[in-house]
Amino acid sequence: MPSSLQLHRAVSATTTIGCHQKQAQPTTACTLTRLLPLPCGVSVPDTVATYHIHTVGPNQCCSAVVQAIEAPVETVWSVVRRFDNPQAYKHFLKSCHVIVGDGNVGTLREVHVVSGLPAASSTERLEILDDERHVLSFSVVGGDHRLTNYKSVTTLHASPNGKGTVVVESFVVDIPPGNTRDDTCIFVDIIVRCNLQSLAQMAENMARRAKPSSP
Repeated sequence: MPSSLQLHRAVSATTTIGCHQKQAQPTTACTLTRLLPLPCGVSVPDTVATYHIHTVGPNQCCSAVVQAIEAPVETVWSVVRRFDNPQAYKHFLKSCHVIVGDGNVGTLREVHVVSGLPAASSTERLEILDDERHVLSFSVVGGDHRLTNYKSVTTLHASPNGKGTVVVESFVVDIPPGNTRDDTCIFVDIIVRCNLQSLAQMAENMARRAKPSSP
């Protein structure tokens, strides 16, 4: 079974970088913040943490989910890097079509959401695809949904024992009118958490099937 998630909601903006710093509400509408929303007590390499520093406005929220997976980084990355097939493990999506590009940075995809969610479709742009550092980032640029200016970054690195993978997915998004930071972060956190749990199950099954059978 996948290891339990460690979840942290950055429900207010902060004037400093790092989870150990005191958070404070911005006082002016033009305040921007550089925020690293990793859970306190979670250690990641500096090269990984750099990708999860987001610029957050006063009407945005930012958060991150960390998932441990008992499968090699290469196995997990083979699923995550498929920008054209996110529905393989994101079960809230029912279809995906690449509308511009060939899978490299700048590619646009249109995803359609399963019924029952407050969205129908989303147009997303691939911002980073780094096969060496195992980093994928995309931003939402259109569609029928409420996640305006949504940007996600997903990184993979080897677990401390070298046998598994640690996945970190962080995001920043506008707070929709009529919603609070808590409302927005809780909603998106749940989606991300479910996606990463599904990814863990899928990758761990792949890793088990790849092991040679005992004589």
